[in-house]
Amino acid sequence: MNLNDAVRSELARLEQTKTFKKETIIESEQGAIVRVAGKDVVMLASNNYLGLASDSRIKQAAIRGVRDYGYGVSSVRFLCGTLTVHRQLEETIAAFLGVDDAILFSSCFAANEGFFAAIINEKIGAESYRDVIYSDRLNHASIIDGTRLCRAEVVDKKIYEHADASDLRSKLESDRDVPYRFGFVATDGVFSMEGDMAPLPALIEISRKYDRILFVDDSHAVGVIGATGRGTPEQLGVHGTVDVLSGTLGKALGGAAGGYIAGNKDLIAYLRQKSRPYTFSNSLPPSIAVAAIEAFKILEEDPSLVERLRHNTAYFRKYIQQLGFTILQGEHPIVPIMLGDASTAMDMSDALLAEGVYIKGLWYPVVPKGEARLRAQISAAFDEVTLNRVLTAFEKVGKRLKVI
Repeated sequence: MNLNDAVRSELARLEQTKTFKKETIIESEQGAIVRVAGKDVVMLASNNYLGLASDSRIKQAAIRGVRDYGYGVSSVRFLCGTLTVHRQLEETIAAFLGVDDAILFSSCFAANEGFFAAIINEKIGAESYRDVIYSDRLNHASIIDGTRLCRAEVVDKKIYEHADASDLRSKLESDRDVPYRFGFVATDGVFSMEGDMAPLPALIEISRKYDRILFVDDSHAVGVIGATGRGTPEQLGVHGTVDVLSGTLGKALGGAAGGYIAGNKDLIAYLRQKSRPYTFSNSLPPSIAVAAIEAFKILEEDPSLVERLRHNTAYFRKYIQQLGFTILQGEHPIVPIMLGDASTAMDMSDALLAEGVYIKGLWYPVVPKGEARLRAQISAAFDEVTLNRVLTAFEKVGKRLKVI
């Protein structure tokens, strides 16, 4: 069998098992309501948690960025790709997160890929060495791929059970006498498929006890949770105490692109020298940098956005359960609606779109087998009228498909 035959066979299998991921074309800007095939539908599948993707202040900031700095910089940072707004944004991120400094990447995926290899693949501190990474079982693909880029001959990769501090502690205790050079504990802050949070206070205590570096990807938390939107550390009372934070500008903070690593100034300076996705990629377009600065300014000046998101989340979680749907419990605006079967998730997604609600089904290998779901994502841009429209559609479709 040649490659084309193998590809066609796999595509046919995906279609037959109803696990083929279809892209739905949106004809409008991203917002609480979007246009699909000429019809206005409620957007329930976006990471636009604060509604800033279509906020007039963000759009005007992006326009200012193009007007003042042009469309792009045509270069990497160390050549001629560093603008004043790039450093201003990095300083803004660091101050917001309570750390020394930050470094920008084209995405958080690139940031996570660029972090581990920049340290583990380098002979800093020792000519002969071995490092170790302890990773949560449900970590995002970007963390998984980031660890895969580390040379196998110099690193041990160990998986601990999801959000299980006791299992992590047990693994670290077993390795107490192993002479590792550096050790890392890697976790999402909020897990994107579950909407639950890592037990950061326990992870911080364990990491310090065993002299490990705690790395937290807080992409689904910054701008979303915490009293002022500063993410999982603020929500759990440990703001400013995580060793290394990564995150994105492509979700709550305007929804465009860009990611970062934030931590102590020496580590950030080192990454500027050694992190390949930073060193060999064009710097962020100035329109995105200026708009992201505006997003942080809005968060600082208008905490009501986070409060509105919290209210909308609690409202939806309460009433979707009253309809009879099973959800994963939590506080986050990611609300997984559990269906079990992949084909049911696909059928329900299609039926809801016909009823004016845009939501996507998720199934294996994105989530474990038998745990297919619809992932509802709530936004501060919703009002109760919009949420009630969504709930009515869920009730109608759920009864028709005998889910409730």
